[in-house]
Amino acid sequence: MMMIYGMMPFMRQTLPYGELQQNIDYRWPTNSRFGQRPAAQFIGPGDEKITLSGELRPEITGGAISLMTIRLLADEGMAWPLIGGSGMIYGMYVIESISNTHSEFFPNGTASKIMFTLSLLRVDESLTSMFGDLKKQADGLISGAGNLPGQITSTIGSVKSAAGNLISQAGGLIG
Repeated sequence: MMMIYGMMPFMRQTLPYGELQQNIDYRWPTNSRFGQRPAAQFIGPGDEKITLSGELRPEITGGAISLMTIRLLADEGMAWPLIGGSGMIYGMYVIESISNTHSEFFPNGTASKIMFTLSLLRVDESLTSMFGDLKKQADGLISGAGNLPGQITSTIGSVKSAAGNLISQAGGLIG
């Protein structure tokens, strides 16, 4: 798998892309000053866009059905996570546009070559906001692990008690 967007994997059988372009803007407005260069101030990141483009050959790769699936995701109007095949989390993205060109047609009118471009726009604040406070989550896991020995002891006690009841019931049936 090359990448996954929501529940749509990008791989040879679906939408294998040949090019991934990432564009990240940073906002630096300027303020004019007399006799000097304008003063620039960093006010944060701007738009982050990813463009995937590729060529589909339906006899080898995905085709019109794969493009229809990605269109249905776009029609939902929801943000979906974009995760690379290496595990890199890009963030939450919406589909801004889908473009495709069909050519080299079979006698029945279906294309044997489909060129596509998929434009995605990041809409989450940051990975921190997407996953929450990782320290709080880790603290919760650690405190939960601290209670684990007591839970295991309690479970073992319950299993022993149930086994003892079964043995005494079996003894009553045999005797």
